[in-house]
Amino acid sequence: MEVFCMASVTEVRLVDDLDGGAAAETVAFDLEGKNYQIDLSETHAAQLRELLTPYIAAARRAGTSPTAPGRRTKTTRPSTDRQETATIREWAAANGFAVSTRGRIAAQVREAYENRNTTTAAALNVAAPAVDAEVKPKRRSRRKAES
Repeated sequence: MEVFCMASVTEVRLVDDLDGGAAAETVAFDLEGKNYQIDLSETHAAQLRELLTPYIAAARRAGTSPTAPGRRTKTTRPSTDRQETATIREWAAANGFAVSTRGRIAAQVREAYENRNTTTAAALNVAAPAVDAEVKPKRRSRRKAES
């Protein structure tokens, strides 16, 4: 039995996006939050860089774009330290708010805590009733009876 091996060579040639001639490089740039790439010959790449030089000189460097896909910006709410969080939980429990011992404090509770000196005591004691979670049985899938 004979075994034949074939080799293949894949060649990538860059074509200048402006004039269709041979390109020397791919130039990447961002403008107004959008990323662009263009394949250019040495001449066209030099012309592009020359045109952008005065703008680049006058511009300031920026970090990564906050609008880049897959990136999230931090929330504007500053993180509070553990002591303040514990104080808010204590105050909320004493004033009729249902607050868990762990996790995030509801915005409504945090707002009430921040406004505690400006609101009347009667308004603070009106709290949302604590609702105990009802345990529901797990749903089972119904299988069709085999005939």
